[in-house]
Amino acid sequence: MSTEQLLGLITGAVFGFLLQKGRVLRFDKQLGALLLKDMTIFKFMLSSILVGMVGITLLSNAGIITLSHKPMNVGAVVLGGALFGAGWAIMGFCPGTSVGALGEGRWHALFAVLGMITGAALYAELYPFFKSTVLAWKNFGKIGLAEVTGLSPWILIAIFWAGTISLFIWFEKKGL
Repeated sequence: MSTEQLLGLITGAVFGFLLQKGRVLRFDKQLGALLLKDMTIFKFMLSSILVGMVGITLLSNAGIITLSHKPMNVGAVVLGGALFGAGWAIMGFCPGTSVGALGEGRWHALFAVLGMITGAALYAELYPFFKSTVLAWKNFGKIGLAEVTGLSPWILIAIFWAGTISLFIWFEKKGL
């Protein structure tokens, strides 16, 4: 096992542990999120994004990693978002929580994991079709928010942190 694989395994295990401890693997939390009545999952995701934004920007600025954005393709975003949302609504799990729930021994999550694997295989098989149809929709290229706005990533991070903390305060006031 390479160092990268070992680090990936450790990172995945820690993330799974945090998903479990954050109780975001629970069906009532998933349902609450889908009904916009329980913001536990959104708080967890936004907290992860906040930490990730800082970490990735620090690593990039230090020259340890090189950022490489995926192309901003409208068709891929629309279709992928619709499939993600439908899968979450039908199964009650997003990809990360389905694997975490399976790790907890909730065997019904296996159907979500098998659905993801099947979907990935179908996408690979149908890629030539998608390339000439859905993926041919408007493609904005490899862009990021810093390139679009012309702002420093650190300014965007500060804005996102301030907005997220304000949102968290509002969630708490509303009892969400």
